[in-house]
Amino acid sequence: MRLRLGEGDAIAIQAYFSKIQTMCPDFYFNIDLDEECRVKNVFWTDNRCRQTYKEFGDVVTFDTTYLTNKYEMPFAPFVGVNHHGQSTLLGCGLLSNEDTTTFVWLFRTWLECMHGQAPNGIITDQDRAMQAAIEIVFPNTKHRWCLWHILKKLSEKFGSHPCKGLILSTVHGLVYNSQHQEDFEHGWTTMVDQFDLHENNWLSRLFENRSRWIPCFLKTTFWAGMSTTQRSESINAFFDGYVHSKTSLKQFVEQYEQALWCKVEKEFQADFKSFSQMVPCATKYAIEKQFQEVYTISKFREFQEEFTGKVYCEVVSSTMGGSVPRYDVREDVMLDGGVRKKMFTVLFQRETTEFVCSCHLYEFRGIVCRHAISILLRNDVTILPERYILRRWMRDVSRRRTRVAVNYDGWMNTPAQVRFDKMCNAFTNVADLVADDENQVCGIMEWIESKTA
Repeated sequence: MRLRLGEGDAIAIQAYFSKIQTMCPDFYFNIDLDEECRVKNVFWTDNRCRQTYKEFGDVVTFDTTYLTNKYEMPFAPFVGVNHHGQSTLLGCGLLSNEDTTTFVWLFRTWLECMHGQAPNGIITDQDRAMQAAIEIVFPNTKHRWCLWHILKKLSEKFGSHPCKGLILSTVHGLVYNSQHQEDFEHGWTTMVDQFDLHENNWLSRLFENRSRWIPCFLKTTFWAGMSTTQRSESINAFFDGYVHSKTSLKQFVEQYEQALWCKVEKEFQADFKSFSQMVPCATKYAIEKQFQEVYTISKFREFQEEFTGKVYCEVVSSTMGGSVPRYDVREDVMLDGGVRKKMFTVLFQRETTEFVCSCHLYEFRGIVCRHAISILLRNDVTILPERYILRRWMRDVSRRRTRVAVNYDGWMNTPAQVRFDKMCNAFTNVADLVADDENQVCGIMEWIESKTA
């Protein structure tokens, strides 16, 4: 199969990409051709996306959807999450089909442009072709299935079952309330027996692959708080605002730049807000102040929600014997229908200020949980070690991606401007190397001033 292109689209796309690459050498694109030199697949990403991946490429969501253009071809964006919790694009492709061979080409192309650095985790739907391609190209990457897609299918799979409501509520309860793997497995076996679902192959496959989608099997891995591909879908919806039923492929790839620029503008606004404003602390505890000073507004609010949430927690018992003290924390979980009490276990080493909570919120989202905070304050801890402050969520970190241009409108492909862009890139590299050394900065600035005097 090949992309269903309009007349002249293939040549126009290649010319457009080549023009951008001439002006910006770090712009990357790859066009996959068949034996008759017809376009099968297209992938492209700009330098800002590549620099963004260096900062936020640890966890990626990947999903395909059909764009509302006249070719109805699969659009495949790689999406991450930045320090404000916003979706950020890390490259995208347009595909001829959705088989394993095509996904292998796309993943390998993306990996090549990202200098061979595979993500730590990737979130997709249950597509078998995607899974096979991930195992080939990203063998060491943790792969999880989109929880939202699976739960959405429950209604479809049990639409005519007389106990549909009970089955759905039981599965939801097991998914969200099972703290331990054994609890989930026991509850699932009981459900299958109760509703006689032993012959349901779809459910059987879900259980066999429970380590790919059940939260209690995945919560000890960092996922930047993501468990669904909805970020990919939000990117798709965002691009839909720039594409209509008569949009040609060439017009779409041109609109990509404008769409990306709008995304970057929102990030600039969030950066400015995080530098110029501060969310007030809700308490006078030094730990809360510690995170207020370093995290972006959105991430501090997440931490603050956990910090103030400690009022719903009570330490009900402690065990001091053994190498690491253990605390049992009961939390009142506030629900519309009342209060549910849940128990959590916190292991806390006072000498090193190390802790592990059975909820594993810190491992999963990079935010210290309310249960651990309760134990920290109980033990008079005033400041947390730096290892609990993620660089990923900090607001005052120098990130090269912010210096990369996004909009290429107005550029003329002249030799002088190409040389100018080349020198700017070189100067940026130098600035990144010496910015933290006052003596080196002074030496370079003196040299520049001597040349421009």
